[in-house]
Amino acid sequence: MNNSTISAAVSMASLQQRLDIIANNVANMNTAGYKSKEGSFEDVLTRVQQQSKEYNQPGRSTPLGFTVGYGVRVPEVTSDWVEGTLQETGNPTDLAIQGNGLFGVQVNGGIGYTRQGDFHFQPDPDDAASMILVDNTGNSVLNSEGEPMRVPANVSAAIDESGRVLTKTGDNDPVEVAGTLMIVEPRSKSVLQAVDGNFYVLADGVTADQAFVQRQPGEATGIGVRSGYLEQSNVDLTKEMTELMQIQRTYQLAARALSSSDQMQGLANSMRG
Repeated sequence: MNNSTISAAVSMASLQQRLDIIANNVANMNTAGYKSKEGSFEDVLTRVQQQSKEYNQPGRSTPLGFTVGYGVRVPEVTSDWVEGTLQETGNPTDLAIQGNGLFGVQVNGGIGYTRQGDFHFQPDPDDAASMILVDNTGNSVLNSEGEPMRVPANVSAAIDESGRVLTKTGDNDPVEVAGTLMIVEPRSKSVLQAVDGNFYVLADGVTADQAFVQRQPGEATGIGVRSGYLEQSNVDLTKEMTELMQIQRTYQLAARALSSSDQMQGLANSMRG
């Protein structure tokens, strides 16, 4: 297999991966709290092939040697953390985070972090006298102690700007604080990795103490919770469609290069025979 075949095949594989990223972004345009994914390209094993001195002819303006590459690859997929616009829903348990924050949700026995705040209360299967706050797929939303957020049954509940869950039994009864939602502040987005379900988890080898800013109770964070709103996806459809067309044209070019390389190898084999 010659260099042109390797370069075209490797490039086509990375371009297909980039197409998959664009398709995923477009599919999640209407997913609350979704952060668009981006992939960057880099050369694979680029080197300089040396030439003999006989190529150093009078009038040559470049040094001996030519660059040989083996295509491009997508080394990593990152998230664009620009905040999306807020859409008012009127549902008091729909929550949007403003600032560098994430909700904590119980996912597959661990903790997943998300900005998708379309929550609701449902009866607690373990306690008939309680209700539990869950997300749109039934995962338990966690409180600041890392436990599922529970409130007594048959109460009115609301969430304030600091994430406190406030309850009230009757119009004349006092407001009580049932707990505070888990809202974490990442030190860097590199400590998180995206997983299915619009969640993020800690990267391998990173602990929660290392990943999140530790603040004293009541200390200002710059993070606010908006009740009755949802943060919309930050996917820019115009940008995605433009890049989609560019990637498709590049893929077609790489496919033609692969076809031409195959034809040249066939000619070489027939001449040798």
